[in-house]
Amino acid sequence: MKSLKSFFNVIVRNKRACFGFIILVIFLLIAMIGTSIIPLPKETNYAERLQPPSLSHPLGTDYAGRDTLAQFVHGSKDVIILSFLTAIFTMVLAFIVGGISGAAGGKTDAILMFITNVILTVPSFPIMMVLSMLIKVTNPVTFALILSMWSWGGLARAIRSQILSFKRRDYIEASRILGLSLGHIVFKDMLPNMASYIAYHFIMIMKSAVTASVGLMVLGLAPFSSTHWGMMLNLAMGSTAALYGSSAIYYFLTPVIGIMLFQIGCLFFASGMDEAFNPRLRD
Repeated sequence: MKSLKSFFNVIVRNKRACFGFIILVIFLLIAMIGTSIIPLPKETNYAERLQPPSLSHPLGTDYAGRDTLAQFVHGSKDVIILSFLTAIFTMVLAFIVGGISGAAGGKTDAILMFITNVILTVPSFPIMMVLSMLIKVTNPVTFALILSMWSWGGLARAIRSQILSFKRRDYIEASRILGLSLGHIVFKDMLPNMASYIAYHFIMIMKSAVTASVGLMVLGLAPFSSTHWGMMLNLAMGSTAALYGSSAIYYFLTPVIGIMLFQIGCLFFASGMDEAFNPRLRD
């Protein structure tokens, strides 16, 4: 409890991190509470299609006359769930590969690093495009697996480097002398000391997952949710010609601004996490 209070005290003192934290909390509240307050319109009303912002429709309406604000609120839930799952899957894959590689060494290390280098050599987004075409995306879990399947390489190498540095420390040598298992050494001795590193990359992976998911949905390769911000952009460009100056510009700008704010929140909050976890970096 004391360490949690100290963490938030550092975040509050860091203006960038505090601003980012507030943005992320707002999006989280929108996703958790907003979806129950603002219902998602199911019926179309073409008489009110592409309306500008008004009291009845604060962010205007889409090509079918549905409220843009309601779609944005429900899309926030899709974005947060998808980015969170992607971060979990990527971290698990990276830690398994990087942790085992660094802790085991020898042939195991060589084989796992060879696989990791192959992953790093091939650009991730084209692979995600191919996977999204081969695998039918019907839910956020499937989509998150596709996004994480080719995104863990760089983090795995970084975790391996962290593990190698820990192996030379006295308490790790003591654990080995006591005959403790490899799993105990990795998860009990090393993992707690990598908390700041893991937390920082968890937030940054969420940020990258939003970019990748939006890119795939704009291309029409993973249309699992009509309210996801990427699908809103796809429909704004494909069904309403928003980029050509039509009245759909409000429908187009809503997810764009949402994406920008979410990524700014992730970037700013992550910038203060290392200071919050590492007392040596504080003034």
